[in-house]
Amino acid sequence: MIVFLIFGFHLLGFISAIHAIMSVRTEPGAIAWAVSLNSFPYLAVPAYWILGRSRFEGYITARRGALREFSGIDKGARKSALKFKYSLSGDEISWQAAERLAGLPFSRGNSTKLLIDGGATFESILKGVDSAEHYILFQFFIVHDDEIGREVKKRLIARSRAGVKIYFLYDEIGSHDLPTRYLEDLRSSGIEIHDFHTRKGSRNRFQLNFRNHRKIVVVDGKFSWVGGHNVGDEYLGRDAKFGHWRDTHLRIEGPAALAAQLSFVEDWHWSTGETLELNWEATPSPKGDLPILVIPSGPADMVESANLLFVHAINTASRRIWIASPYFVPDRSAITALQLAALRGVDVRILIPDKPDHIGVYLSAFSYLDEVGHCGVKFYRYLDGFLHQKVFLIDGKAAAVGTANFDNRSFRLNFEITELVLDEGFAEEVEEMLEADFCRSRLMKEGETADKPWWFRFCVRLSRLVAPIQ
Repeated sequence: MIVFLIFGFHLLGFISAIHAIMSVRTEPGAIAWAVSLNSFPYLAVPAYWILGRSRFEGYITARRGALREFSGIDKGARKSALKFKYSLSGDEISWQAAERLAGLPFSRGNSTKLLIDGGATFESILKGVDSAEHYILFQFFIVHDDEIGREVKKRLIARSRAGVKIYFLYDEIGSHDLPTRYLEDLRSSGIEIHDFHTRKGSRNRFQLNFRNHRKIVVVDGKFSWVGGHNVGDEYLGRDAKFGHWRDTHLRIEGPAALAAQLSFVEDWHWSTGETLELNWEATPSPKGDLPILVIPSGPADMVESANLLFVHAINTASRRIWIASPYFVPDRSAITALQLAALRGVDVRILIPDKPDHIGVYLSAFSYLDEVGHCGVKFYRYLDGFLHQKVFLIDGKAAAVGTANFDNRSFRLNFEITELVLDEGFAEEVEEMLEADFCRSRLMKEGETADKPWWFRFCVRLSRLVAPIQ
């Protein structure tokens, strides 16, 4: 019996290794899995089928099926996009690559509100919820049953009872501790609520490595909110461990809200099999005419959209590229892009937290600091609480706010969304915000990791080995 079990594990390891060679996106990843699956099949086989895949099976088929079945959605979204299309010119032409990643062009007729930290963010979102007349799309990675979570629930229930349709989507892994009672209260008031259903489909049954990390609120197809905040008291600085929680969200009014809406509709269809019939007639904002591109990304994409977006942004910079992210675990292409940018004289700054929330990711970051720091990349450690924002600033005209971290998980495993704004005034706002963050940070010294104890450096190297699945 034991002999058959051993033989079975090695056979599964061999078969899984073939699957890894054929499907894992990166060569180092494929090699690492193939070697481990044949050398240590007892541990590697279950790990591979839980953590190993980088392509989310079934989602893209479901997406295409939805658009074929309800062609009005696709036509409506694209009609509005073309009606308010912003024509790139001059140096902006390089952003055509980002448009192709997004699937829709830049739209004009938008206004923005940069929301700094949880107080401003939730005040704006709840005000938007209260103003909804027809429907609310509400999607978060994490939802807690705490003070802000209960306030959100109360406001949503009130709008539902007033006749507003509400669709609530959450990630079942990120919101694993959300109690059944919370969900029942929402459903009993007429709110349609579903988890993202990561393990939907026979081929995804044991796949726990994907996350829907998007945070999207859309009201009536006219307003949208996207950014780093989840629904939890810690995002308002109420957690004693982290203290001040530094985060950023972006409110958009205008045609770009429909692009965020389309992202939600695709996720909802995957989760429920339903395709929502919503407003697809774009309404320009009376307050501005900013060009904005909304770029959803995830493991169902044909290419690694988030990774390509970051690499393209770095390569586009001629004067400055500032990146704020709670996690810095880049792949080789991002490392190379950062090195080249610094070598050609670009002001490259990376803002990361000094206080960790995930120790493995925190340690991994140290292994990259000297590698890119030798080329002139500057690293700042945020000291005033925990930094969680996902923002980048390019030169003096382009800036982005979204949900994607600067790490392998956001590049390849998470469903994310980023909003890119081409406007000097908005870029100045982001510059001012980040300058204030740098003032609350310390500039790391070259060789700082080398001064750490040997056991710390060992843990750093060990953490980097498992960086692809962190």
